[in-house]
Amino acid sequence: MKKISLLALFLLGSMSYNTISAQERVVTRGIEVVTNGYMPEVGVMAPDFSATDKDMNEVNLSSFRGKKVVLNIFPSLDTPTCALSVRQFNAEAASLENTVVLCISKDLPFAQSRFCSVEELERVIPLSVFRSESFDNSYGLIITEGPLRGLATRAVIVLDESGKVIYRQIIRNVSEEPDYRSAVEILK
Repeated sequence: MKKISLLALFLLGSMSYNTISAQERVVTRGIEVVTNGYMPEVGVMAPDFSATDKDMNEVNLSSFRGKKVVLNIFPSLDTPTCALSVRQFNAEAASLENTVVLCISKDLPFAQSRFCSVEELERVIPLSVFRSESFDNSYGLIITEGPLRGLATRAVIVLDESGKVIYRQIIRNVSEEPDYRSAVEILK
């Protein structure tokens, strides 16, 4: 009986270690933290998820099939770098043919809409994942510890018209900007 109990403890400990090692590592406010998993790899179909638009309607990623999609993912529009990334993608990627830019955060839809309205950003679509377990569970980008726990980390994922991931970047230091040029170039 003791052998079985020891084996069970060992296996549980191993599973816990594997879970911890299967997470993205990012730096937020000078502290290294982990996310709840790994973001989708290049070459795989992007997992479908639902998000909430400015009118509180549920929108599925799959509804954008047939278009190239930029997922600009970030913690909150209330930070300078996040706001800058939305402005930058509004100026660059959203003007490309057959391309849509989805700005994804846990901000409430009202705050996202207000920000885009005040900033006159009309070529990006803000979507809130504040109640989207499908995003949280499928994308592995939710910070699990530290001061930004529960928010998404900064990342960019580009999808082709069929919904396949053709570019991905997780920004290791959340306060830094994404590589806009690489994301836009892959869309051309």
